[in-house]
Amino acid sequence: MMKSIKVACLLLLLSSLLSVIKICTAIDTISTTQILRDGDTLVSSGGRFELGFFSPNNTNNRYVGIWYTNVTIFKAVWVANREIPVTSTSGILKVLEPGVLVLQNDTSNIIWSSNTSRVAKTPVLQLLDSENLVVREAKDDRPENFLCQSFDYLTDTFLPDMNFGWNSATGIQNYLISWMNNNDPAPGDYKYYIDPTGYPQEIIKRGNVILCRMGPWNGLRFSGIPNSRLDPTYTFEFITDENKTLYREEAIDRSVISRVTLSLSGVAQRWIWVHRIQDWVLYVNVPSDYCDTYKLCGVEVLIDLCRRIQKVGLGQIGQVGAFEEHL
Repeated sequence: MMKSIKVACLLLLLSSLLSVIKICTAIDTISTTQILRDGDTLVSSGGRFELGFFSPNNTNNRYVGIWYTNVTIFKAVWVANREIPVTSTSGILKVLEPGVLVLQNDTSNIIWSSNTSRVAKTPVLQLLDSENLVVREAKDDRPENFLCQSFDYLTDTFLPDMNFGWNSATGIQNYLISWMNNNDPAPGDYKYYIDPTGYPQEIIKRGNVILCRMGPWNGLRFSGIPNSRLDPTYTFEFITDENKTLYREEAIDRSVISRVTLSLSGVAQRWIWVHRIQDWVLYVNVPSDYCDTYKLCGVEVLIDLCRRIQKVGLGQIGQVGAFEEHL
């Protein structure tokens, strides 16, 4: 009996020691002399985000992505090689001396690589606590000098500190594109972006068809969302000049985990992680209901009438009696 207790205590001590070692050896940066293999990860300095290889549900394909470290329900918030997966667990990620990030498969073929217009002498790859994955000069951590950053190549998710919009000076347009399906992060059918023509407004499209338009920015909010109000979880700003139009959010409380994801059906959804129940809770939908659909009711039809159509249901519109009951 005493021997069993000693063995159990020893195992518990060993487990705790290994956990401490793992925490102490977690790194957020690699140089050109290091590689990230499938199974290895980078963890941001504050422990918020992790970079590594993952497989979506029901597939063995491997992708390089970023996810939350302290959330029990896995959600990749950024994917590097979303169009071309690695088909084995032999993939490696590394940064090359010019300052380029490359992903190679087991035959050393390049599956995916980043772009850079400048050359670094001693480039490093770093995962920041904002979720931004950056390639930079080892001794220069100024954001304006980053050679490459994941914030310039969004996938389906928008987070605080990201830029959403366009910059004509850099040629970068930041927008969201939905996944193809739950098993495939390849670009899907829906795009959520800020229209660079005329007054800035957010638009959701499927192909060339506009599904939802939030209305022009009026200095306080998007005019198509008159009921929007200040949110206690984040602040936002809209930056617009002759060269750029950018929307940004900043978390008021960093312990609150919030994300906006463009769903498989083309709905922009704000999710909040609730620690108490260990689950994501849907906070806001855009469009919020059927009558927010672009041009559904036409410009000459009152929105109130559209609400009544919604109440009856489109399947019953042809039934005059059912519709008239709600007039």
